[in-house]
Amino acid sequence: MRGKPAPKRDIESDVKYNDQNIAKFINYVMERGKKSVAEKIVYDALEIIKEKTKQDPRHIFNKAIKKVSPLVEVRGKRVGGANYQVPFQVRGERRYFLACNWIIDAANKGQGKRTAEKLATEILNASNGEGTAIKKREAVHRMAEANKAFAHFSRSKRKKK
Repeated sequence: MRGKPAPKRDIESDVKYNDQNIAKFINYVMERGKKSVAEKIVYDALEIIKEKTKQDPRHIFNKAIKKVSPLVEVRGKRVGGANYQVPFQVRGERRYFLACNWIIDAANKGQGKRTAEKLATEILNASNGEGTAIKKREAVHRMAEANKAFAHFSRSKRKKK
């Protein structure tokens, strides 16, 4: 690796809910630097959730993220000329990123409704343990379970002197 790694920047909390996780989620929804559009989509989705459930939308959102976050994932590793899918534990930041990404992707695949409505539906489904994002998490976990035999490749081998 050349040079120093990029410093980790702190993200400011969002304006409406004063929650850092929602601010990150807005940044993940954002396309082509249009943050105000992304904020409107996310806030509208949270309002729809509030109307449907009569609960704090942050609670529902955090519950959905927690249920969608993967514990393990597989990464390709080349060992002796063969590629193996090796299961690794997922770090906290990546876990949050994957959960948000899967929810956003699932919402984008839906058709016929506003993005805010699709996002609200997907967040509600995820908080109830169903929906496309949950299926994606289960598929990743199944893949890791199937390749558990290659877990010993995840530990790095140190050369003996």
